[in-house]
Formats: sequence, C-alpha cells, structure tokens
Amino acid sequence: MLSGKKILVLAEEMYNEFELWYPYYRLKEAGAEVVLVGSGTAEVYQSKIGLPVKVDKNAGEVNMKDYDGVVIPGGYAPDHMRRHPAMVDLVRKAHEQGKVVAAICHAGWMLASADILRGKKVTSFFAIRDDLVHAGATWLDKEVVQDGKLITSRTPADLPAFMRAVVAALA
Repeated sequence: MLSGKKILVLAEEMYNEFELWYPYYRLKEAGAEVVLVGSGTAEVYQSKIGLPVKVDKNAGEVNMKDYDGVVIPGGYAPDHMRRHPAMVDLVRKAHEQGKVVAAICHAGWMLASADILRGKKVTSFFAIRDDLVHAGATWLDKEVVQDGKLITSRTPADLPAFMRAVVAALA
C-alpha cells in the first residue's frame, strides 16, 4: 500500500512509547520506508519509561524533499524537539511542501513552534489546547482531525484512527 513511500518519525528524550512505536511498525507493515530522526543530541533517546530508540539520522542531515511525510510522537519529546531549529524546520518544510504532517498528543507543540497552525483545525492532548488555539488553530475534541495533509490526534487510545488517517493520506 505504501511501497515506495519514505516517512520520517521524530524522536527525542521522553517520547511516548506507544506514539512512536505504533506508527513506526504500522507504516513498515504498510510497506513504507521509515526513518527515525533525532535532534542530534544523542544516537539513542529514552522514552518516558526508559525504552530506548536508536535513530537513523539527525535532523540536520535530512532533506524533507526526499520524504513523503513526518510523524511526530508525543510524550514530552515535542518540548525537547522544539528546542532544536533543525527539528522544527523539518516540520515547517514538510507542511510548506504539501507533505503529510501527523502529530499526536503533545506533538502539537511542534506544530505551534513550526508556525503552521493559523486557520487549521486540529486536536491534541487537552492540556495543550490553549497553546494550539493561541497559535491560530481551531481545536476540536475528536479522536482524529484532518485538515488537508495535517493530521492530529489526542492520546494513545486514538492511535488506530490516527494511523488509518495517516496511511490513507500517504497512499
């Protein structure tokens, strides 16, 4: 279904295990090439419970033109990701190039930092609602919200709907 597609999954310290690994394996299962990308501060990042993820590349080594989309997991990783201009730039460029940008839970912080939310409909973990609204988005309490190629979800419980939308958008 996604044969020939190349997707980035971002990683940083304190990522949510489910929100990184579920999309990673779901995209691989659909036939996509999945590349794990970190900020460059480490080769291995720890999840909230200490589960390691070894990245394939650093954000500064990636040209978004070579990829079809980006998935941003939540947890507290997005707060660490947005401290690195190269990570934010990947998200901004993906959006500018009309690629799929998929963010779950706290990953909305990266969308706000990339300044791509004005006039968009999104969802997220409820605690960052105000951040997204202040960045110009209309926030909806739904398991998945798709506005063009921007796909957002709230929590790990929404992962099945989130990934159905992501896979469909990439197909």
